[in-house]
Amino acid sequence: MRKRLIGVISILLLMITQVGFAQDFWKNHQINLNEKGTNYIKLTGLVQTWVRNMEYNPGSTVFGYAKNSGTDIGIRRYRVQLYAQVTDNVFFYSQFGENNFNSISDRKTGFFVHDAYGEYAVDKTKFSIGAGLSGWSGLTRFSSPAVGSILGIDAPIFLQSTNDVTDQFLRKLSVYAKGKLGKLDYRLALAQPMAIQKSANFNAATALTTTTAFSAEPPKIQWNGYVQYQFLDQEGNLTPYNTGTYLGKKRVFNVGAGFVFQKDALWHLSDAADPNSIVRENMAHYAVDVFYDAPVGKKGAAISCYGTFVNYDFGNKYYRNAAIMNPANGTTNTNLLNGSGNGFPMYGSGTVLYAQIGYKFKDNLMGKTTLMPYASVQHANYDRLYDTMNYYDVGVNWLLAGHNSKLTVSYQNRPLYTANGDLTDHMGALVAQYQVFLN
Repeated sequence: MRKRLIGVISILLLMITQVGFAQDFWKNHQINLNEKGTNYIKLTGLVQTWVRNMEYNPGSTVFGYAKNSGTDIGIRRYRVQLYAQVTDNVFFYSQFGENNFNSISDRKTGFFVHDAYGEYAVDKTKFSIGAGLSGWSGLTRFSSPAVGSILGIDAPIFLQSTNDVTDQFLRKLSVYAKGKLGKLDYRLALAQPMAIQKSANFNAATALTTTTAFSAEPPKIQWNGYVQYQFLDQEGNLTPYNTGTYLGKKRVFNVGAGFVFQKDALWHLSDAADPNSIVRENMAHYAVDVFYDAPVGKKGAAISCYGTFVNYDFGNKYYRNAAIMNPANGTTNTNLLNGSGNGFPMYGSGTVLYAQIGYKFKDNLMGKTTLMPYASVQHANYDRLYDTMNYYDVGVNWLLAGHNSKLTVSYQNRPLYTANGDLTDHMGALVAQYQVFLN
């Protein structure tokens, strides 16, 4: 697969060096297939590099060696996107890349397909249908974020409810429909969940217990839906990925609602002593959200706000840790719920309030660059935890060339819980990211 991709990219690069293609490509990063430019091939790329200094969860180990803090460097994301508007009605999209590559990752194995789908427009605006591996998902706006334009240093990952458990970093094998009916933007997808046995944390030796977990039985179809009413400027829906902030280039105000539902997605035992006392539970998530992103004044300043309320139902007292680009791979602390490194209970059955806000200062604040500070909080009441879960992220973007070149520095604060679900402490991390985005 990697050799084929390199071959395709090599051919495209050879084409764009030819006189007939060079002007179009360097202007729009695309090769026009007709004189009007309505049919085209487009190539984009993204890299996000992180440098972090953080406190590790108590008991963390790196290949068996104890470590309580450290500095690390890693590739948070690397992407190559290929768009092809083959005809006026036929669209093809594919995305390749890598996530979370750091010094303890397996080498030369992380490059994989993120998206690969085809789409047919029955009506160019109102109704398109497609199929394949894609991010056309349900629940909220940022369940499918456009990572090159996110406001903060990272997307609100908790909104990707089955991230890498029964999907591939939020992408799902699905058949979907999408379109716009006036100012109402909609998407609906029927997805086939991926086998839990192939997820990174699955352990075949772990017996079914009274603790709720994703079922190892062949999964049933998962339903996804999300609609948003776009009151002001209309947003595009060429791909499933929603812009994080327009940096004052649009005036957007949207209100949305969505869901994800899968019958018998989870299971547990009602009686620990009886292996046949299996209880199957549906996965049912519902959410509402609001997004406002607009210029302020006439000098390039802008504001960006997003808020969502999510009701997560993964079954009785379900929780799941997440550790973004985890710098540790083991723990000796069996009384800690969080696990190793920077893990914390990001997901769980219960309710979540999330909010983020950012303010972009005027253009040319510092030479030809400007700043955009931001803050976000995930406030969750999970059934498994006795205390509220609060995760904070506060930082500033130095916009060297908009989203195409930006340096972001943030402070993140995560909670620690005992195995019983009691809050015991908080840990901090200082993270710097440099992003280069060719779009």
